[in-house]
Amino acid sequence: MSTTSATLTNILYQLAWASLYSLLIFFITLAISIPLGLLVYSGRASKFLPIAWITQFYISVMRGTPLMLQLMMVYFGPYYIFGMQISQEYQFYAVIIAFGINYAAYFAEIYRGGFQSIPQGQREAAFVLGYSKRRTFYTIELPQMFRRVLPSITNEVITLVKDTSLAFVLGYTEMFTVAKQLAASQASMIPYACAAAFYYVFNLIVTVIMGIVEKRLSLYSI
Repeated sequence: MSTTSATLTNILYQLAWASLYSLLIFFITLAISIPLGLLVYSGRASKFLPIAWITQFYISVMRGTPLMLQLMMVYFGPYYIFGMQISQEYQFYAVIIAFGINYAAYFAEIYRGGFQSIPQGQREAAFVLGYSKRRTFYTIELPQMFRRVLPSITNEVITLVKDTSLAFVLGYTEMFTVAKQLAASQASMIPYACAAAFYYVFNLIVTVIMGIVEKRLSLYSI
């Protein structure tokens, strides 16, 4: 095996292992932010104005400031605000917290658009049939909302794949961090190109899977 081939193999091997950490951020963020976004939407749509205002402010801050800055605030905030010592293990938790609350805000706004697109007549028909508000929400509104906003959710999921690279600002070892280290040690752009290929392939897989889900759900559209 030539030196170039051995180097490329080593790069791909290290990036493949590092990609597992990127995937961990990706899946945990989705598991947290998708249901949390629904809770945030509930606060946003609340008729109790203080809750609605607080939720709107939260969404405004999350959407109006860079995710990179939010990561640093979550990580360094406990030290500068409360004087708490920051451990090495906290890096991962800070990444998950920052990603989770950031994407929950975006999902909440996506959900809001989906709920508002449902004709009011369907809610009125459910009321005539004797459905309670809770039953109307879970059996009529919620399924329709997810079908309507799935393309927007797909866009956010694809963005999340790329945003996992921002974890490098906290020194968390994920794929982009490893690519930077390899590029610096070898004075080469090859690690960056390989990392780009990893991100592209994963996004391609996500796009295909979400496309299949959209087609399946479209069979049951109302």
